[in-house]
Formats: sequence, structure tokens, C-alpha cells
Amino acid sequence: MPTETRLETGAPWIELSTTDEDWKAADPTLLGTMLAELHLIRAFEETVLDLAGEGLVHGPAHSSIGQEGGAVGSIVGLRTTDAVNGSHRGHHQFLAKALTHVSGGTIDPAAAVTPKIQRVLQRTLAEILGLAQGFCRGRGGSMHLQWFEAGALGTNAIVGGGVPMGAGNAWAQKHSGTDDLTISYFGDGSSQIGSVLESMNLAAAWKLPFCFFIENNLYAVSTRVDEISADPRLSVRGQGFGIPGWRVDGMDPLAVHLAVEQAAARMRRGDGPAVVEAEVYRFFHQNGPYPGSAFGYRHKDEEAQWRSRDPLDRTANEMIRLGLIDDAGVAELRRQAQDSMTTAVAELLEPDPDSPGKRRIRPELWPDPGFVNVGVRGDASELRSLDVLEPTTYEGPWRATKFIDAVSGVMDRRMGTDERIVVFGEDVHRLNGGTNGATKGLAKYGENRLVGTPISENAFTGIGGGLALDGRFRPVIEFMYPDFMWVAADQVFNQIGKARHMFGGDNPVPLVLRTKVAMGSGYGSQHLMDPAGIFATSPGWRIAAPSTAADYVGLMNAALALQDPVLVIEHVDLYGTADHVPDGDLDYIIPPGRAAIRRTGNDVTVISYLSMVARCAEAIEQTGMDAELIDLRWLDRASLDWDTIEASVRKTNAVLIVEQGARGTSYGGWLADEIQRRLFDWLDQPVERVSGEEASPSISRVLERAAIAGTEEIVARLEKMRVAMGEL
Repeated sequence: MPTETRLETGAPWIELSTTDEDWKAADPTLLGTMLAELHLIRAFEETVLDLAGEGLVHGPAHSSIGQEGGAVGSIVGLRTTDAVNGSHRGHHQFLAKALTHVSGGTIDPAAAVTPKIQRVLQRTLAEILGLAQGFCRGRGGSMHLQWFEAGALGTNAIVGGGVPMGAGNAWAQKHSGTDDLTISYFGDGSSQIGSVLESMNLAAAWKLPFCFFIENNLYAVSTRVDEISADPRLSVRGQGFGIPGWRVDGMDPLAVHLAVEQAAARMRRGDGPAVVEAEVYRFFHQNGPYPGSAFGYRHKDEEAQWRSRDPLDRTANEMIRLGLIDDAGVAELRRQAQDSMTTAVAELLEPDPDSPGKRRIRPELWPDPGFVNVGVRGDASELRSLDVLEPTTYEGPWRATKFIDAVSGVMDRRMGTDERIVVFGEDVHRLNGGTNGATKGLAKYGENRLVGTPISENAFTGIGGGLALDGRFRPVIEFMYPDFMWVAADQVFNQIGKARHMFGGDNPVPLVLRTKVAMGSGYGSQHLMDPAGIFATSPGWRIAAPSTAADYVGLMNAALALQDPVLVIEHVDLYGTADHVPDGDLDYIIPPGRAAIRRTGNDVTVISYLSMVARCAEAIEQTGMDAELIDLRWLDRASLDWDTIEASVRKTNAVLIVEQGARGTSYGGWLADEIQRRLFDWLDQPVERVSGEEASPSISRVLERAAIAGTEEIVARLEKMRVAMGEL
């Protein structure tokens, strides 16, 4: 028979409950503040549901009624410089942090509503109603609440999506030399999600001051946690990563406070993350003013049992028992909270003149429709003080280099002059520069600035996003291949790309995402895509695509100075090429809106980027056509050089867009549409395109070549255009 030994994880797993002595020992000011925050949040949520019932809340109203104890208990003891982020059901989390911030952590239940607190309640309600005075100017609504000044990083409509971003904030706190911490709130449904589990691994490996706070309310929309998880003891999730866990009754705010106090002590002394599971219960359905029993997935007796454990009653009863308040004091607190919401509503609503007896939002409080696109990206004004150099007209000395050495060289220069730059990616710290040499020589900056990551793109990309929003660092994220962005698509597109706009348009998101196109290298369908078309049609991103080493330097310098997320695309065909850069310190930029004319001509405008620029030059030479060749450099909607494109098209009256990648995710399809809309009157024939086939490139050398565009395809299309010109 084999010998069996029972093993232990070594990570503590604790169930914490309060006793009468704990309540007696608690600071009366703490208890009074908790009770006041609980009542303010409850009255706020009741008001939201009332307004939703009147049809005045556009979109969902994810009430936190019943769950307030977890948020208040965990947040009431935090500093302003501590941070929180949360889920779509996040009003209580946001309000607890905002109320704690403006009150300095102390609220007198006898005089709970100060002018600052009234302002927080009104602005939060305005945000949920979509009004301009809201914290996110009405763009965030119920699910996207952010107030950086208070340490509220933003609630999140993607289940589990905010957790990696919160871990990024914790990374910034740790590496800024503080003992601040971050708490990320998510539910039972999120506890199964990859981004959460990936973040647990990274937070543990890097000992981040990060708390995974699970609000286990037993249900997703209507599905019970024990239906979808083999182990519904959610506080055990961290055990496999060596993270200690606390399980606590979330209907007991003091128990939550004590558990988080213990977890916080661990985090503040540098011992790494913690998991806290608070067992709570939402008194209403996923969305709106009806209980779950109205939809048949919960029983009324279950709801009644949980309602009897209301955290407001629990806190009030304990305080009454201790002689800290009486029934009249609790009633007065309740009245104050309700009156504050009545006042807030009166500031936002008025009688509807077209519907007697009904109310409407005051028309003057809506955002201006012209605000719709403001803040998708910044205005790039941060580049105005930097030195611009145009390589095509530079007349100074040059020095020879390989393209890949320019990649690592400019990063070396920038990391040497800007201590905020941090590089994350798989194997970037090994192999003398990663898998291609792009980070060669950067290991000298230390493991906290050249950070080798596990294979967990969702987590380390989200951590980069959190770092960018924090503002103390400038993350550079490397995707070894662009196809891997689909693994991190939530963080890339839903989080990083949308963050500035959806939270009001003001918050910078300075992040660079590097990746390489590897078509022709034989790596097959899941490693070779060109991501330009996907990013060009996704909001928030700028895109740089250099075809020369000198351009790479200028574009990367601009990317690292911009306050927007920038995708920098490279091509493996260029890495080994002999090239040159201006001699000197590599400090110049090529700003957005600067294309390069590689060849002047009158017959046709050929537009391309990356390694296909050289292929286009070859094809033009072979056909003998008098073509003008434009190297775009910047590809996104906001950064395209329309002046150069328009001037060329007005001259040639014909356009050929050339790219190497697949037809389905084509960049050229989007660009052709834009050109035809803008310049239709100047075109003598439809915009022509060269691209790869519908299929992704295969491993077979023959099938790979058949799937991607090359010089031959460009020549064929130019010849076709020549024929068309002769027929005009």
C-alpha cells in the first residue's frame, strides 16, 4: 500500500465572528460612523429604486440594499490614499469610500448630513441619472462610478474585469514606497473568472498589498453559487496561491471591519495579498425594485430570514444594547438620511409639465450632446514641448544600426531618463532581450522595472492598465504575438481603451502596448495576425506602425510621452534589417498626424505601413508607374495625416491601400471607407486594396505565402489600376 500524508497549504484560512466583547471593545465613534454610513447608503439606494420605478433611471439600477455591511465594514477604516474598485453592483462601495473621504472617517449619527456629504450624495445620484454634474459627467451611470480624489478607482460593468486594474494600483502603491493598499470588490460569479484567478497568482508572486474582497450574495442573476462551483467556499480560492483567506458574516459590519483590519495589517507590512469573503444577501433582484422571489428563483422564507439579519438593524441593536444610541436616535438618523435624498432629488428633478403628477429630470442638467466624443483620447498637447525631427528631411549625421537595436536602444534611452517607465511581458527579462532582442540591455534597470510575467496576458495587461490610471508609472506591455490580445481582450478593449472616456474624459491612460507581426515566420494561425484593423475600430487607442529604425525611435518616443494608450506594432521582417538612425541621444519625436512620403508621383497614391512599405516600393519599381507612396506611421482615426493623404489623392485621383494581413480583420477596409467618404469627388475609380486572404496564415510554407500579400499581389493590383486608367 502506498504511504499517504495529508498536506496543508500553509496559508491560513480563518472564519471570523464577533462576540459581545468585540462590540463592547469597539470604538463608539467607529460604530456611530458605520451606522451613519449604512443609513445614508440605504436611503440612497431606496431613492434610486424609486426613481427607477418612475422610469427616470436610464439603464440598470443594481441596488446594494442588504449588502451595505460588507462595503461599510471594510472601507470605514481606510485612508483616502488607500484605494477601492468594484463591480457593477457598486453604489455602496463607492459611497462608503466617498463618505469616509469627505468625513475624515468620522460621522456623528446625530448630525450625519454635512454639506460635503450632501454634495457626495447629490453628485452620485446625478451620475446614476446620467447628468453632467455627476462624478463621471453622466457617462458612467450606475455601473461606472469613479472619484480618484477619494481613492475610488472605478466600478466596473464587466464581471471580474476590474480586478487586474486594482492589482495594478496596488503595484503602484508598493513600488512608490507607501504602505497603502487596494481592495477590489467582486461577487460569487467573478470568483470563477480567469482574470481574477490570474490576478491572485500575480498579486501573490509579487506580494502586492491587494485585497480580493468577495461579496458572496449566493446568486448571479438567478443562478446559485453552489450550482456553478464545485466548492462554494469562496474564501478558499486563494489557498492554491498561498494567499490567506477570511470568511466573515457580511451582515455584521463590525466582523467585516475586524477581518479587513487583520488582512490590512498583513498587506501594510509587505506580506502580500489577502482574500476576504463576506457572506451577504441582496434583498432585491439583480436589477430593479422587486425581490428575487417575484421571479421564482428564491423563496420568500429565505428572503425573510436574511432580512431579519439586516446590517442596519444589527449595528443599531448592538449600539442600543451598549447605550450608545436609542430608538429615537436611530429614527432621527433614518429621517436625516431620507431628508438628504429628498433634497438631492429636488435639486435634480421638477414636475413634468407634459404629464401632471409625474416628475422629470431638469432639462438644463443633461450633458451637452456635443460632449459625446470628448475624451475618447487626449489632445496630444503634452507633446508640444518636445523636439520634433522628420527623418525624411534630416540632414545631420547618421549612424548605422539594425532595426531591432533601435527598438532596444530607444527604450534604454527613455528608461534612463524617465524612472516611471516599467516594462511587463513574458520573458522580457531573459534571453538577452526577450525572444527577439527588443529589451536587450534593459536588465540593468532591475527586476522592478523590467518585469518578467507569467503567461497570463489578462492579468498583467490589466495591471498595466491600473498602473496607467494611477499615474505614478508609465507601463509598457509586451504581447509576444498580437493574437494573444484576444486572451486579454477585456483589459485591452473594455478597460484600457474605454477608461478615459467612460469615466468622464479627463483621466490620462499613459500605456504603451508593443507587439509584432510575424507573418512569414511559419508560426501558424494563432501567432501571425496584424492587429491594426481591430485596434483602429476600437475606441481610445492610438496606433503607431514604423517601417524604418529612425521612425521607430520618433514614434516610440511620442508613444511614451502621450497620455493615451498607444499600440506600437513592429514586424519581424524588419528586425534584422540594416538601417540607420540620427546620430545622438534618440530624444526626438514624430508626433501623430505625420505621415511620410517615401516616393512622389502623379498616377496613383499607394498607402501602406510596416514592412509592406518596402514591398510597395519594389512593386512600383517593377511596374514603372509614377506612383506616390505614403507611409502612414500613425494609423488610428485621431492620428492619421489626412492633409498628406488628401493632397496626394487630389493630385493622383486614385488610391491603392496595401497591407499584408487577413481580409476579415483588415485595416484597409476601414481606411478605404474613410477615404471614399472624405475624398469621393477626387477619385476617378474605386479605392483599390491589397490584403491577405480570408484565412489566417497556415504552417505550410506554401499555404502561408498564399494567405498573405507580397510584392506580386501589389504589382498585379497596380497593373489592374493602370488598365482602368487607360479606359477612363
